Amino acid sequence: MLLHKMTEDLSFRLFTLDDAEEVFTLINNSRTYLREYLGWVDNTTEVKDSENWIKTTLQGMVETGGFPTTVAIIYAGEIAGTIGLQGINRVNRSASIGYWLGEGFQGKGIMTKACSNLMDYGFNELKLNRISIEAAFSNEKSRAIPERLGFQEEGHIRQAEWLYNHYVDHVVYGMLAEEWNNYQK
Repeated sequence: MLLHKMTEDLSFRLFTLDDAEEVFTLINNSRTYLREYLGWVDNTTEVKDSENWIKTTLQGMVETGGFPTTVAIIYAGEIAGTIGLQGINRVNRSASIGYWLGEGFQGKGIMTKACSNLMDYGFNELKLNRISIEAAFSNEKSRAIPERLGFQEEGHIRQAEWLYNHYVDHVVYGMLAEEWNNYQK
């Protein structure tokens, strides 16, 4: 099992089918919180839905030649959320980061640390040139992460996502490999 330790209490690891119940419980316990910005929450109504999502995630590794597109964020021995590099474009050497964190794990610096580690992997191991993050314009917590990490705000996409009964605008943030290397110094 892939395991990447970031701190004593924080690591990434691959999902297994045994995680389905814990993932579902995390979603269910954070349902109202997550639903504000994640359009898939209402489609996760039972453990089987989380199991199917994990199967899809694991299948994604086959499609990327062994790179996991989404991993579990483990904090103090519990699954706290997920993070991944999506839409990896090998020709243009670019990808985007997607993430979510259970409500009870907010405010501990978990996602900023997780994004930083994933960016190191993307830029240094996968040799990506560009990584982007999109967040709903009104999602200040999610937008704070790329801002803390030195991303450049690149634009505003109007009505980028349908969330249940309304559209939300997105802000796009980007980081280039050379900027990340300079930011790390």
